[in-house]
Amino acid sequence: MGRIYKALMFNDEISVSLLETTDIVNQAIEYHNLTPVCAAALGRTLTVCSFMSTSLKNNNDSLTVTISGDGPCGHIVACADSDNTVRGYVDNPQVDIPLKENGKLDVGACVGKGSIAVIKNMGLKEPWRGSCPIVSGEIGEDFSAYYTYSEQQPTAISVGVKIGRDLKCIASGGLIIQPLPFASEESILKCEELLSHFGAISTLIETIGFDGIIEKYFKDIKFDKYETSYNCKCSKDRIDRVVLTLGKDELYKICAEEGKVQVTCHFCSKAYDYQKKDIDILLSENG
Repeated sequence: MGRIYKALMFNDEISVSLLETTDIVNQAIEYHNLTPVCAAALGRTLTVCSFMSTSLKNNNDSLTVTISGDGPCGHIVACADSDNTVRGYVDNPQVDIPLKENGKLDVGACVGKGSIAVIKNMGLKEPWRGSCPIVSGEIGEDFSAYYTYSEQQPTAISVGVKIGRDLKCIASGGLIIQPLPFASEESILKCEELLSHFGAISTLIETIGFDGIIEKYFKDIKFDKYETSYNCKCSKDRIDRVVLTLGKDELYKICAEEGKVQVTCHFCSKAYDYQKKDIDILLSENG
């Protein structure tokens, strides 16, 4: 389970959100067998997506983020729901590339250049859509640009994922700061000072812990607290509907050639198998 802490600070002129998402990244690693650089890319995206979920106010609200880069990992897709749950995947989860000269994971090279697209379903007649070019591929900078250019909300984002020798996530989290329209220059300068301590937030979480960060930098702040988690919402009923879209002729053709129809969930890698008898039943029930 991850944590999201949100508050107003500096005379209520600045919105601050602090996230700890280590468990979410480890769940993603388990589902997708991610290499360290892919775990960092998807983990940073899921962290920001967790933050974005807190803007979803109605029970059925949801959002989807698609990062379409030309790097070797391919597309990164992350979804969030109003219950603050997230899920996601990378097209090529086994991609690995050399470390940077400083020994850090080269997420930017893994993602490449392209665009970020956000779709929000909030019960309106049409979904809300926003997009922005990828700035660096490092995810935090890219979402900061997205908020500035697509939602006209200046936003500073620091996100990080640290992977251990055992290929598990040691620490993951983020700090997201958004000045309100009436924020003073003094408050903005205080934000810049605060951000200077969060250049490597995953290292902070690893060394002093999430609670230690609160104690050291936000001791007198009253936070609203939320839980966040990785939650794939696939089910037999949902996959049945996907299978039916293939049509009768195509289903029987695949079954004859492959011996079965298999559909694998992008978000949790669970495989659903349909033998001929299963297809017979599915078609008869939905004829």
